Amino acid sequence: MKIKKVAVITGGSGFIGSHLCDKLLGEGMRVICLDNLITGSKNNIAHLKNNPNFDFSNFNVTKFIRIPGKVHYVLHLASLASPDDYLQYPIQTLKVGSLGTHNALGLAKEKRATFLITSTSEVYGDPLVHPQPESYWGNVNPIGVRGCYDESKRFAEAITMAYHRIHRIDTKIVRIFNTYGPRMRINDGRVVPNFIYQALHGKPLTVYGKGRQTRSFCYIDDMVEGIYKLLKAPINTPVNIGNPDEFTILEFAKLVIAMIPTNSTIVYKQLPADDPKQRKPDIRLARAILHWSPKTSLETGLRNTIPWFAAYPSA
Repeated sequence: MKIKKVAVITGGSGFIGSHLCDKLLGEGMRVICLDNLITGSKNNIAHLKNNPNFDFSNFNVTKFIRIPGKVHYVLHLASLASPDDYLQYPIQTLKVGSLGTHNALGLAKEKRATFLITSTSEVYGDPLVHPQPESYWGNVNPIGVRGCYDESKRFAEAITMAYHRIHRIDTKIVRIFNTYGPRMRINDGRVVPNFIYQALHGKPLTVYGKGRQTRSFCYIDDMVEGIYKLLKAPINTPVNIGNPDEFTILEFAKLVIAMIPTNSTIVYKQLPADDPKQRKPDIRLARAILHWSPKTSLETGLRNTIPWFAAYPSA
């Protein structure tokens, strides 16, 4: 009998993590999901409860991670990724990015497993280079209100590369750009759930500043496929995964209103501190190394996502 590959996914009951659980199970792996549920939800993995190849443990990865038996892959997704979350829990955000990454790398070192960490486009800060290639070092305020998240991920990348160079761990770093789709929390605080929720309930859509800041939106299926390809690819340095189609926030607000029958209008509020003015991935490296590029248009992705939020309990 062929032995199944074993993957440990930290943050596996979160939005992206739960979809990765599905993907790896579908590829014939056994999946061990670790999550302390600070922002994840067991509802995201409820459909896997009776799957004999899936195990869930309510566990805080800032503590030492002990997994018996062979492990082939460690995917470290545990993080507080939305501004609402990391502004509320800045110390936990820094701890999971530092202690949590150290412990996950320790597990990979012990098991001689391939290690993948989900970093973020936030490592580029408020970028002075557009679009952002992996070679750009960023423009980050380390002591600003967003610094707890930005610097936790920049540290996580640094320690990951140190483990690669010193301990010869096969490491993968994915810099994720804005991702959306089913299983996002409606009170996530990011622009996609905010706008969809507001439009569904006839509330004004909240646009910060004049809405001229830009974002790029990647649908979850495309993101998961990119991460999976990176897991298998012969590259150890960071790779951007995201959709390079760029929209202003005002354009996005108008699109949501057009796609949802609603009486919602648009209101403008003061721009938050250190809010990036532009965000667009340069994905030439992903195209060349992974032979990956996103396939889902924003309109198609929203059509797949809106019903999820329409069925979501009122926040």
